[in-house]
Amino acid sequence: MAKRDYYEVLGVEKGAGADEIKKAYRKLAVKFHPDKNPDDKAAEEKFKEIGEAYDVLGDEEKRAAYDRHGHAAFQNGGAGAGGGFHDPFEVFRDVFGGGGGGGGIFEEFFGGGGGRRGGGRQGPLRGSDLRYDLEITLEEAARGTEKSIDLERAVACEKCSGTGSSKPGGVKPCTTCGGAGQVITMRGFFQVQQTCPDCQGSGQMISHPCSDCRGQGRIDKPTRIKLRIPAGITEGARLRSSGNGDNGMRGGAAGDLYVVIHIRRHEVFERDDDDLYCEVPLGFSRAALGGELEVPTLEGKATVKIPAGTQSGTVFRLRGKGMPRLQSSSKGDLMVRVQVEVPTNLTADQKEKLKAFSESCGGANEPMAESFFEKARRFFS
Repeated sequence: MAKRDYYEVLGVEKGAGADEIKKAYRKLAVKFHPDKNPDDKAAEEKFKEIGEAYDVLGDEEKRAAYDRHGHAAFQNGGAGAGGGFHDPFEVFRDVFGGGGGGGGIFEEFFGGGGGRRGGGRQGPLRGSDLRYDLEITLEEAARGTEKSIDLERAVACEKCSGTGSSKPGGVKPCTTCGGAGQVITMRGFFQVQQTCPDCQGSGQMISHPCSDCRGQGRIDKPTRIKLRIPAGITEGARLRSSGNGDNGMRGGAAGDLYVVIHIRRHEVFERDDDDLYCEVPLGFSRAALGGELEVPTLEGKATVKIPAGTQSGTVFRLRGKGMPRLQSSSKGDLMVRVQVEVPTNLTADQKEKLKAFSESCGGANEPMAESFFEKARRFFS
């Protein structure tokens, strides 16, 4: 039976480039692969035919011979015979699995090559990072502090010195993955790279596991860690304590400890970045007559000069009395908002004097009220 033209088999022109030929082969190989067409003899023959065509057109020397002599180049020891055709399944693995030359789509998508046990040797596994949530006061955040943190973490087993083996030399490369820590399995014509089920990705097997750590090389142990908290630290900031996470498996490096800072709500101050805010009551008489007002700060007390006629809600800025700025000698400000207190539970004598005061003013000392009612009159008119 006469063979079809190889270019026709792959559906490409004679002058097609190597990439175009490879792309055409990939599309047809997936379509007619026996795994996708079980018990279909026609598809199986088609798969063999396109494999034979690509075996020739995908090789520069064979393609040149085919272009000169056609199918005769590979008959009776012709110029391009070169040992005959490959198995079509081998051709498929070369193209889709990387074939030792790299660039196969399985390597691109799954990170592994065809026929290998796994990726690069992993060796000891790094330990996990840990998180610890720490609450501090606003005063501690302002001046900086040192805290002791108690937590349980995985540390190197003292009995086996972190090797996981009760005997010297008891650690051997895993025979399943060859020490790579990963294995590649075939799923039809797909290759899937997975963590080795026998060594759990460590690439090692232990013949005589340590009785204390059961071959893990580490045990959970309560640990106390001292941590320096810088002045000016903010809510939600993360501090990294290098190497204070879990120790790695079988001698692997330790992970890190991340401490997340939470600042307890303060009874007097509210924080906005580096500035502090507080509300201070101001007596009615002092607001009207003026004077001095003592206010709290994180460093003690300070005095604010109150002008005569100060209204409720007026804000006074005390520069440099706020929170320190991280890695800086400067500080934010303290904003003092005064709330004028209206006297209650007046005596009869006090009421008479206030009444006389109000009558003597006749509304002349109420500029805010005058302004508001003037706007209201314009609105309703």
